[in-house]
Amino acid sequence: MTVIKQGVTIYYMQITETTVDQLINYANNAKIHNDKQVDMLAASIKEFGFNNPILIDDKNTIIAGHGRLMAAKKLSLDKVPTIKLSHLSDAQRKAYILADNRLAEVETSWDDDLVSLELKALQELNFDIDLTGFDDDDFITPDFNAGTEDEQGKLDELDPQYIDCPHCGKEFDLREQA
Repeated sequence: MTVIKQGVTIYYMQITETTVDQLINYANNAKIHNDKQVDMLAASIKEFGFNNPILIDDKNTIIAGHGRLMAAKKLSLDKVPTIKLSHLSDAQRKAYILADNRLAEVETSWDDDLVSLELKALQELNFDIDLTGFDDDDFITPDFNAGTEDEQGKLDELDPQYIDCPHCGKEFDLREQA
């Protein structure tokens, strides 16, 4: 079923189970999945379930989900959830294979404070943070007291600040220049 809302075609798709052996890797898939990522995907699927179906065309060629298929094989799964994207033209299919991976990387960033907050909350719940793709020290900073302004000034006095002259190569201590 398709519906057009505000000029955008929305395709209501059905999730079906497809045997792993029936799925065909797209020969020109440009995204590389290393062993570490596949291990992380497998751990994620094991913990959370297979929540993100593999997208395929009418010939069972993978459009999106090559890494998830590798993880499924690592977990010895016989069947995986799939969605057929029959509405894409050949050009759209090729473009979507690239776009699906690339658009997630373009001009994105993390709100470090919110990530840290969420990771700390997960730690308090004794949840394995590695399953999120983050490490313990990615954003979680130890609680510390920065000290008073006077104490900070004393630390600055102890910390030499060296620069190299681009012309003569000599090293200078900026504290001596003040």
